[in-house]
Amino acid sequence: MATTPAPPKAPPRPTWDPKPAEPNFPWLRPTIRIRLTLLYGGMFMIAGILLLSIIYLLAASALRSGNASLFKLLPGSSIKVSVSELCPDLGHQTSVDGFNAVADTCIAQQRQHALDTLLTRSLLALVGLSVIAFAFGYAMAGRVLAPLGRITRTARRVAGTDLTRRIELDGPDDELKELSDTFDDMLDRLERAFTAQQRFVANASHELRTPLAINRTLLEVHLSDPGAPIELQQLGKTLLATNERSEQLVEGLLLLARSENEIVDRKPVDLAEVASRAIEQARGEAEAKAVEIRGERASAVVQGNGVLLERIALNLVQNAVRYNVPQDGWVSVTTELRDGQAVLLVSNTGPVVPAYEIDNLFEPFRRLRTERTGSDKGVGLGLSIARSVARAHGGRIIAEPREGGGLVMRVTLPV
Repeated sequence: MATTPAPPKAPPRPTWDPKPAEPNFPWLRPTIRIRLTLLYGGMFMIAGILLLSIIYLLAASALRSGNASLFKLLPGSSIKVSVSELCPDLGHQTSVDGFNAVADTCIAQQRQHALDTLLTRSLLALVGLSVIAFAFGYAMAGRVLAPLGRITRTARRVAGTDLTRRIELDGPDDELKELSDTFDDMLDRLERAFTAQQRFVANASHELRTPLAINRTLLEVHLSDPGAPIELQQLGKTLLATNERSEQLVEGLLLLARSENEIVDRKPVDLAEVASRAIEQARGEAEAKAVEIRGERASAVVQGNGVLLERIALNLVQNAVRYNVPQDGWVSVTTELRDGQAVLLVSNTGPVVPAYEIDNLFEPFRRLRTERTGSDKGVGLGLSIARSVARAHGGRIIAEPREGGGLVMRVTLPV
């Protein structure tokens, strides 16, 4: 008889974490500024070495061109020489030939000493000027690349779903100005496209609300008739359930379209209170499925929209309850302040979730190993709405497989 394979004890950690590890030495990153500094300083050093070599060769050539002795004593000359520290052997010579030989040797040594001194002092001057050149090169590279930093900061703000930002770079009409204007034009087109998409979803959802409400009213009136046949009552209940799912889908689309925008009107909201209200709403379903809800919730106040934040907690808690094990299941809901940020942590027991399938859970109408809605567990927009709401508040949501099965959902929001 075939046996069911045991789940892996330690599923692999996801490789899609949007926050990469910071380097231990960020100043060693090969940034453009560092590379330009090395380029400027390297070119200066090469030019300095070439200039120093030319000066040294010219000086050596000029000194060696006068190899002939500056003076010679002729036989029969009478001269008195005092002892010099630079050439002490001159004072011990008694013959003219010996004096001339020692004088030539001493002059050659002085020429070589002068060349060595010139080379040493020139190298020291080159090193000092190179340090100054690297410092000026670093400063000038930073000034030249300042517009790129402005473009990067704007792009980061846009990545946080704030499409209203523009670079509006001033200055001469150069390549950086052209890049900035092109980026601004692209943001204009993106903002128009996203605005049109959100308006379409909102308008379509509003238009669908009215017929769905009418259908629900007619079905409820029909089901309230005690004389209706059993077959028609059963059909009415089925249609009412289908209509309810359609209403949930429309509400989810409305909320998704709303949460894609940045939250402007922010108020203090305690995540602990939000999580407690979400638990109370999901407690009946948890008791029906014999799922224990536990965890300590410390105060964690953030600035945001309380209704949308409650929807995050409710979606996560409901998913944790619905996708659980048949027996002895539990859901842990905790809130805390960590590293200056508010954290909502929802973990649960459940089936083993491969790390490569976690990204699909945040897509609309996607579930684990399924792509469309077709069960009674929801309409497939819960995690999509939670991610959109977290982004609108400047935060993020991360899912990780839990050892032994289930998921760990971590929502991080700025305080």
